[in-house]
Order: sequence, then C-alpha cells, then structure tokens
Amino acid sequence: MTTSPLVRTAALAAPVLLLGYGALRLIDGLDGGHDQGGWLWNAGHVMFFAAMALLGALSVGVRGLLPYRDFRNRLAANLATIAALAGTAAFLWVIAGDLSPAFADAAPLPDPLRIAGPLAFQLGTLVLLGQLVRARRLPAWSPVAVLFAFLMIAVNLDLLPLAAILLGAGLLPLAGLRMSRAA
Repeated sequence: MTTSPLVRTAALAAPVLLLGYGALRLIDGLDGGHDQGGWLWNAGHVMFFAAMALLGALSVGVRGLLPYRDFRNRLAANLATIAALAGTAAFLWVIAGDLSPAFADAAPLPDPLRIAGPLAFQLGTLVLLGQLVRARRLPAWSPVAVLFAFLMIAVNLDLLPLAAILLGAGLLPLAGLRMSRAA
C-alpha cells in the first residue's frame, strides 16, 4: 500500500520545521531570555505553526490509510482523528496569539483548552499510529518514538530539537513509498 503525497510530505516536513523552531528557540534564548516579537521568535513560531498544520493534516492522511471496515475500529479511528484535529486547532490558536498579541487579546483560548488541546493532539496521534501498527502497516517502534518525542517536549522545551529528530525518526516509515508490513 502506498502512502499519499500529503502523508509523505507531512511526515518529512513537520519534524524538519519543528527542528528549525527548536534551533531558533535555543539561539533566541542564548542571552537568557526569549524575545517575544523578535525576528527569531517570529520565524520560529511561523515554523511551529506550519509544523502543527502539517501534523494535523497528517492525522487525516493516516486515518485514510487504515483498512478497518468494522464499526468499533472505524469509530476509534474517527475519534482519534477528531482529537488530533481539535488539539491541532488549539495549538494553532495559541501560536497565532503568540505571533499576534492583538489576536491573543481579542480571542484568548480558555486555560482548560490550552491544557486539553495538546493532550488531545498527542493522544489522537498516538492512537492513529497504534492502529497502523495493529493493521501491520507501521513498525511497532514508530509510535514509541513519537511518544518519547512528545515526552521530551513536555519535560523541557529546550529539548525540542532532539524531540524533533526523534519525531522525524518515528514518522519516517510514513514518508516511504511503501508502508511497512512488519510489526
């Protein structure tokens, strides 16, 4: 089974953009602080925004790779996709607010959604990847690598470049022309 151009592109580009964001964030912090509104801050956040949009698109593309026809598995896949997309929307909302204080002031994201959004994104993404493993279309280590990337980011944002590399490794099988049949 071949992957779509959307899945291949998102699986490759999103981790690269996150790596760029992480690198710019580290450079921006060399003076002891992060200069909100500075060019490094803005460039990094634009990369972060694009990466998250691609990861949201990836969840839709991964959903399309699942072969399940029964109600229970389709429901789980659909709910996971909805969770990933809702979490993506929360990320994008916050990033847009970081890039535009006027937007943040006019339409702040409520604190519960700031917390639930990233968790929904991560859970939905991991469930979708897990379903690909279950369908024997993705190696079992792939969602494990993605989970560890998410955990690294949660521990410390300065680990973002390493997490992006780990995320890229976890998504790399999705970037291939053929899906792996080995679990």
